[in-house]
Amino acid sequence: MIVVTGATGNVGRALVARLVAGGQPVRALTRAPETAGLPDKAEVVRFRADDPAALLAGASKLFLYVQGAGGRLPELLDAARAAGVRQVVLLSSGIIKEGADETHPIHVMHATAERRIRDSGLPWTFLRPNAFATNALQWAPQIRAGNTVHGVFAGMLTAPIHEDDIAAVAERALLDDGHEGTVHRLTGPAAATNSDQIAAIGRAVGRELTFVEVPPEEAAPLFPGTPPAMLQGLLQTFGATVGVPPEITGTVEEITGSPARTFGQWAADHAADFRP
Repeated sequence: MIVVTGATGNVGRALVARLVAGGQPVRALTRAPETAGLPDKAEVVRFRADDPAALLAGASKLFLYVQGAGGRLPELLDAARAAGVRQVVLLSSGIIKEGADETHPIHVMHATAERRIRDSGLPWTFLRPNAFATNALQWAPQIRAGNTVHGVFAGMLTAPIHEDDIAAVAERALLDDGHEGTVHRLTGPAAATNSDQIAAIGRAVGRELTFVEVPPEEAAPLFPGTPPAMLQGLLQTFGATVGVPPEITGTVEEITGSPARTFGQWAADHAADFRP
């Protein structure tokens, strides 16, 4: 039994679909099973942080998403060890790398999770994706409403990765031998600025879209609900990418046998999300 936390997140949902399609027994953990909309063959279970042993009973493998652990990662790891889990695959972050700002909130969150998993004694694999293509969904309300998108750093350079490519790597890490004790850095296949991404979404929806840059000091309304300290860290990270070629790896193809999908392919897959 493979247990998937964060099963209704972008990567978790794609992973559950892949595992079910491959005939694997899957227990999908979610806070709202009644609205999860996951495949019928998945065992969809309400995430209960107060009873991790029940969540992991009979589990052999565990896919972990830090925020999907509900702040109870130590308890989940204890339960995983007691249940005889043979491998933990963590969706971590590409922000963890040599020379990174170790005080950055996102770094702290994922580095802490990695350390706890290492210390647990459980076999592990860490996936460290950089920019998610799904970050572009933040622009969907503006695109549904018109042809102008306001955002920070038009020249911000990333190599966005399709969520299903992350899920494909996670699937292989869970099912194939040789991934224990390994860190996989994941990116899309090519660099794209924010302006490039808006243009690609425009092509996918059949409209010409324009990106209008907003000064960082005026950006708070664009990130509703983001704590100020987190927002400042994000803006600092975003600003540091302007004009700087991003890391690009071939890990997706090396592990899955298929090349990572371009942002244009992602936009075509998600065109409906940007249409009124």
